Amino acid sequence: MKIYVDADACPVVRIVERMAKKYDIPCVLLCDTNHIMASDYSEVITVGAGADAVDFRLIALLAGGDICVTQDYGVAAMALGNGSASVM
Repeated sequence: MKIYVDADACPVVRIVERMAKKYDIPCVLLCDTNHIMASDYSEVITVGAGADAVDFRLIALLAGGDICVTQDYGVAAMALGNGSASVM
């Protein structure tokens, strides 16, 4: 199980990281080149700034049993369809 965060405009990134670290769950932050991020705990994946590039990369990485944190209803629906838990 991993936690994947649609981190471009996510207001809870640091809270998610804190909980992931507390429970020793790997965490992956996805952002585009307009929102460069760094983290001491999470893996950061930066993708091109194309329309929905982060969303499609996140869905491609998700596996059943993973957790997806997003504010995007479309991403949440795709994550649920993929067998992942989605948190909005």
